[in-house]
Amino acid sequence: MDSLVYMDAVITPNRSLSQRGFVVLISIVTAFNVAAAAVFLSMGAHFVPLFLGLDLLAVIAAFLASYAAARRVERVLVTSREIRVVQETPASSELVWESPTAFTRVAVEIEDERVVDLRLRVSGKERPLAQALSPAERRDFAKALETAIWRAKRGD
Repeated sequence: MDSLVYMDAVITPNRSLSQRGFVVLISIVTAFNVAAAAVFLSMGAHFVPLFLGLDLLAVIAAFLASYAAARRVERVLVTSREIRVVQETPASSELVWESPTAFTRVAVEIEDERVVDLRLRVSGKERPLAQALSPAERRDFAKALETAIWRAKRGD
């Protein structure tokens, strides 16, 4: 690609729980489940500990799925010729949108002064963008994207 790059943004999902926090949380849930299992076993309810174990496995599976989703990023590249959106994981990269910069528009849906949806549009096609961002971050990203497209069209 020989054209000038006006934006190269990588959008990563927000995750509030670190690996250490995950270990602490699972330890607390495990301790609670073991204590509850002991109480139910003493009462003669022998199947309840099995369900508590399944509960713990479900929590672990949910967090592992969340961490897997956090490794998937969205890259937005704006050049003087084209706009590209690429979904990237550690193992692969997939081009999900490509359009000419001159004809691409940014569509922003606002509710209660919050940006709830951001899309790229061209010739009847559209692509949602920056879904991993909060409304405030999405608003700032929309402004930066519109500025990059405007600059790319002008050739600044």
